Amino acid sequence: MDPKMLLIREIADRLSIGDEYLEYYGKYTAKLRLELLETCASRPQGKLILVTAITPTGSGEGKTVVSIGLAQAIEQCGKRAIATLREPSLGPVFGVKGGATGGGRSQVLPSETINLHFNGDLHAVSAAHNLLAALIDAHIHHSNRLQIDVDNIFWPRTIDMNDRALRNVIVGLGGKVNGPPRQAGFVITAASEVMAILALAASRQDLRKRLSDIVIGFDVKGRVLRAADMEATGAMMVLLNEAIMPNLVQTSENTPAFVHAGPFANIAHGTSSLISQRMAMGLAEYVVNETGFAADLGAEKYLDIVMPAAGFRPSAAVLIATVRALMEQGQGIAPGSSTDAAALRAGFCNIEKHMENLRKFRLPFVVAVNRFPGDTDEHIAMVRAFCKEAGAETAVVEAYTKGGAGATDLAEKVMAVADASSPEQVQPLYPSSYSIELKVETVAREIYGAGGVYFESNARKKIRKFTELGFGHLPVCIAKTQSSFSDNPKLMGRPTGWTLTVTDAHLAAGAGFIVVIAGNMLLMPGLSATPQAFKMDVDEEGRIVGLL
Repeated sequence: MDPKMLLIREIADRLSIGDEYLEYYGKYTAKLRLELLETCASRPQGKLILVTAITPTGSGEGKTVVSIGLAQAIEQCGKRAIATLREPSLGPVFGVKGGATGGGRSQVLPSETINLHFNGDLHAVSAAHNLLAALIDAHIHHSNRLQIDVDNIFWPRTIDMNDRALRNVIVGLGGKVNGPPRQAGFVITAASEVMAILALAASRQDLRKRLSDIVIGFDVKGRVLRAADMEATGAMMVLLNEAIMPNLVQTSENTPAFVHAGPFANIAHGTSSLISQRMAMGLAEYVVNETGFAADLGAEKYLDIVMPAAGFRPSAAVLIATVRALMEQGQGIAPGSSTDAAALRAGFCNIEKHMENLRKFRLPFVVAVNRFPGDTDEHIAMVRAFCKEAGAETAVVEAYTKGGAGATDLAEKVMAVADASSPEQVQPLYPSSYSIELKVETVAREIYGAGGVYFESNARKKIRKFTELGFGHLPVCIAKTQSSFSDNPKLMGRPTGWTLTVTDAHLAAGAGFIVVIAGNMLLMPGLSATPQAFKMDVDEEGRIVGLL
């Protein structure tokens, strides 16, 4: 336990949250009862600040650190702030990244609790998802009264771990008693439609409707079958009864933070729950909400999928840039650059495109130059000068080493932009009346910079079917690599003239969007040869080592 941590009751007091709205999970975390939503709705609403970034390196560019640091800095400026963040997935925690709760003097606490089995939310999502899968196979085994077409079942199984061996499996082996053999697969829990539903639900009533609306597949006559047809909704609600309540924690400077839901941004919509954001906006003057990966993923999906469902709009955005990410982009398009400065200049086209994209949504922003050890004053100045020439205001952030004090310049500039903005001017990129294909083409051309889109026959067939069934009005959630604007992770900078290849599509009717798979993107990651799991252990006193 960090000696600077306060009891969660003290954090709740800072927000004037009464005890009747708290469900305590130990001394340092609590869940917020949904009755608090009514109280929050009647209060003046705070301004929402969206945190996004340029195309990241494999290690990330510090969105969580900057988000937490910005919330802490706003409080240091005398304003009330809340950070709204996603819950970490065990897959990346033990896979690529390790802990996902920030770092240094800009963390959410208790970090180990949040990174591991945080109040059971992700386990509840996995259980609800897999219960529906089990009910489908049990129904087929016992009678198949609904005449489920076993070759047209969409619903996979899920696990919150990177496990490539589970991407494609055969279930029902071992004889008739185990059900009919059929091809199936697993997705990681962060890509589960149940996770997306939890994050987008407005209330328990809305959660129930969305779960009921899940399309699990077709019957033998090609008609849609839903979770409601499987009589699964009530039991799924039971499993998610506590998971739907946001989690209240604190930052390393005791600023309140809501950490709730965890959809990925490269294969899902990538932001914290709408319930947590709604609560926060009724409790704070400024809400700092992180979106996953770069602005072509997390920010685009927030503005095109989440915002229309939310009924509120962000007032400003923060676009995080780092010297190392810009250099990586520059080296990728100008290999063998003679100097670091040359590589940095070559990479400026990447941040230029991200700035242009945010302007297409009419969302004002400030560029946060997140400073890493080893960044020189010369390189930082080059980034700031380029952004100034492009008409963007900048602030250097050192929240990792200095906490809120390292982000006060950013806080002052972002608050000024948010206070002067008109959120009603922020608009999605496309209207719901566009066809699914046109929505994909609009995002590909306008946001990714593609020259065109190629739909493989399987994807085109599915999209045509979804449209015929009445789902053509839904927004598209494009699953693609986070390492490039394109669907090729090795294509750096600001590629143009390339073709986005759509390889597959999935209907997420309960969540309210169409998942479109671009390139070789997978909904179940795999572990590397040397995952972070190799660095973790527990010492003789029961202390976890190597997690953060």
